[in-house]
Amino acid sequence: MNSLFQRYWRTGALTLLVAGLLILALGGYLTPALRLASAPVVAAQRWLASRYLAVFQAINSPQDMAELRQRASLLEEENARLQSQVIELQQQLKDSQFKDELLGFARSHPEDTYVGANVIGRDPSPFLHYIFIDKGSDDGLSRGMPVVTAQGLVGRVDAVIANAARVQLINDPASSVNVQLAASRTEAMLQGSLTGDVTLEMVAQDAELKPGDVILTSALGGNYPANILVGQVASVRKLETALFQSASVQPSVNFSLLRSVLVVVDFEPVDITPLVPGATTP
Repeated sequence: MNSLFQRYWRTGALTLLVAGLLILALGGYLTPALRLASAPVVAAQRWLASRYLAVFQAINSPQDMAELRQRASLLEEENARLQSQVIELQQQLKDSQFKDELLGFARSHPEDTYVGANVIGRDPSPFLHYIFIDKGSDDGLSRGMPVVTAQGLVGRVDAVIANAARVQLINDPASSVNVQLAASRTEAMLQGSLTGDVTLEMVAQDAELKPGDVILTSALGGNYPANILVGQVASVRKLETALFQSASVQPSVNFSLLRSVLVVVDFEPVDITPLVPGATTP
């Protein structure tokens, strides 16, 4: 009987204790104590989590780095491929614009007949200034035909084979072009040089010559049609003791950027050498 009473008493006391704790917990009176009691557990959990993360990263880091290096390598290859495509497209755009300019020039000068040609090579000598084009005698080209672009005079055909031709540029040291000043119609001679510079020679001392004067071809000499743009006077050299003035010339064509040209195929050069006094006749 006594044992049964003690059991009921213990059960009741435990029930009251649990109920009291619940009432205190619901009332918020146990929150500080719970925080204090749970702090070591939370700290231990954080420590275990940080150690687990460190071990996980140590195990997986080499694999992640390998994947990152592989991705970086693939991205570099893709970037190089895209850059190559951009450069190729830019070059195609430049070529297309240049050819459009040539087509526009040909349409604006319907009095002549042209054959378009691409530049396929340059003379390797630093003292000779020639280009090679992909049209030849099969396309109606012959020696002496003028070569132009939309910007102006390039030179003339110097040698021809069936499917290609060599063009002597006007800045070649052996090139001489009869020209005239657009404003005054003063006749002069355009001369190339070993360095590729172009000069205006044989200008009369009393002629008005100044920087910026436009230079055109003249029909003298029979080698070129008249009124093709050649360039502009850059600077004038005039000595009172000299018979003629001279000037440096800025050609209208940038020879280093030539990609395509037009050959004037209906122009027939005239060789007047046999008519020059003192010249030998073959």
